[in-house]
Amino acid sequence: MLKKAFSLMELMVVVIILGLLAIFILPNLTGKSEEAKVKLTCMQMKSIGQVLKMYKLDHSSYPSTQEGIKTLQEKKYFDEGKIPKDAWANEFIYIKKDKSFEIMSMGANKQEGGDDDIYYSKCLN
Repeated sequence: MLKKAFSLMELMVVVIILGLLAIFILPNLTGKSEEAKVKLTCMQMKSIGQVLKMYKLDHSSYPSTQEGIKTLQEKKYFDEGKIPKDAWANEFIYIKKDKSFEIMSMGANKQEGGDDDIYYSKCLN
């Protein structure tokens, strides 16, 4: 009985091919992951924005910055009773403006003012 097995050379070729695939594919996948998180965060912001507009219809104005979007949770505007968080599990920052509002996510670095901050107003474009 002859046992068939891979030679050392064949195994080395497979390892090299897998290494090359990892070098070229993994950076693309990790970049897409962050891009997907930004898109998900924008979708969540748009959802919160719609709820804020419903709140305004019911109460004639948006909640104050101090009340924040927590008031939406207290008044049962969310189906599951809790406010969604961004893709990095951060709470959204809500700011009431004169006749509108802004919602912000601090992004992956979890610090306000970074290059990765995401704004509701920019998600609409």
